[in-house]
Amino acid sequence: MDLFYRTLGEGEPLLMLHGLFGSADNLGGIVRILSDDFHTLAVDNRNHGRSPHAAHMSYDLMAEDIVRVMDKEHIESAYIFGHSMGGKIAMQLALNHPERVRRLVVGDIAPVTYERHHDAILKGMFDVAAEAPDNRKAAEAILAHYIHEPAVLSFLLTNWRRGQDGVGGWRLNIEAINHDYANIAAGNTGGPYGGATLFLRGGNSEYVLSEHKEKILKLFPKATVRTIEGTGHWLHAEKPDMVARAIKSFLQE
Repeated sequence: MDLFYRTLGEGEPLLMLHGLFGSADNLGGIVRILSDDFHTLAVDNRNHGRSPHAAHMSYDLMAEDIVRVMDKEHIESAYIFGHSMGGKIAMQLALNHPERVRRLVVGDIAPVTYERHHDAILKGMFDVAAEAPDNRKAAEAILAHYIHEPAVLSFLLTNWRRGQDGVGGWRLNIEAINHDYANIAAGNTGGPYGGATLFLRGGNSEYVLSEHKEKILKLFPKATVRTIEGTGHWLHAEKPDMVARAIKSFLQE
């Protein structure tokens, strides 16, 4: 699959992978900072953003999507940063193809299986799709019945677009996300990856916990964990300067 991606900056290649329901645009804050020192490639993962839709999603498949991007750009190996689902894609890439990953940075996710917890979001998105409102305000009114956090609501609505026919719709392939949700929630397998790895966790987030340490070190024996205090799961959006500095410092060690 040929994914959509944007490049910015010069230097050593750094691939940037977003999370579930997101797009490369969500990483714009840290991409702009990191592009001063790296050749960044911000990717829209399959079934997200401007990338093509596909019936199936798994971390093996999505890791191969990233290999294809690297091959297209003639990149033998690169630094990789991934947030949330993008972090699991990045981890699987390192586990499957360690020779392609120089150093790995994982944003607020562990290589473990998580419980299903996006049902309300998906139900709301399906209801919006069924009613096909012609503007974002109307889509928001429907989705607000299911999502009560303004920041999450705003984040999800960045995916609502009016097509050339004037009909509104999701850029996301919500059918594939729903069908293969168990694959998205699944933990990583394979490896281990022997390269240097940094896990950045939000101080107020519960995605990376002490109970995950054993699995992290089994798959990534050279891993270190750093906490970004005062942030939640979207640490890169809440404190982009601090997160970008942490990434840069680690990659340039």
